[in-house]
Amino acid sequence: MHIPERRRILHIDASARSGLSGRDRHGSHTRRLSRRFVDRWSALRPRDQVAYRDVGALSPAPVSGDWIAAAFSPPDCRTAAQRDVLAESDRLTAELVAADLIVIGAPMYNFGVPAPLKAWIDNVVRVGVTFGFDRARSGEPYWPMLPAGKRLVILTSRGDYGYDAGQRLAAMNLVEAGLRVPLAYLGLHNADTVAIEYDEFADDRLAASIAAAETGVDRLVDALAGLG
Repeated sequence: MHIPERRRILHIDASARSGLSGRDRHGSHTRRLSRRFVDRWSALRPRDQVAYRDVGALSPAPVSGDWIAAAFSPPDCRTAAQRDVLAESDRLTAELVAADLIVIGAPMYNFGVPAPLKAWIDNVVRVGVTFGFDRARSGEPYWPMLPAGKRLVILTSRGDYGYDAGQRLAAMNLVEAGLRVPLAYLGLHNADTVAIEYDEFADDRLAASIAAAETGVDRLVDALAGLG
């Protein structure tokens, strides 16, 4: 596997909890995993650039009627007000386009992603920017516009257990589908997941799951950094 001399990492946290589990009271498991991932990555590849966005603390604005009208207007026909409406989306999409590796701490809230993370998704799925659309195009009218070679890492936590493919709650795991599907639609097809389970049980099974997830994060970093 060829590893570029320098890579750009986009680190996104989406938990409503501000601290890290194991360090702070009521801290976040996903923030714990994403911090571990990025810290280990930076230790191995200190020249790489890391951009950080905490949507759990500062949510992107949800898509509105004005946003839709602006996004579907030709760029050279947009009013100043429409450009202002899209300014945040422009920043978010620019970060996504620039990143080689997107690391998302995404806890499971009611089987899906937190609302601020859904708002981020809605802001980066942009016609003419991250995907193309032409109703007159032969065959499929949509096509991805993200540069090739990007990779997605989903670091998640779940209150129950058995959400992986083929397990008892797999159909209810809307976190991975909620990230993999829209981002693949933009061209980001390569994805890995590490999960903590048993959070609601708060017993030895949770402790074992945390330890296994941390080991999984370390192995994934080593592999993606070209050391595994």
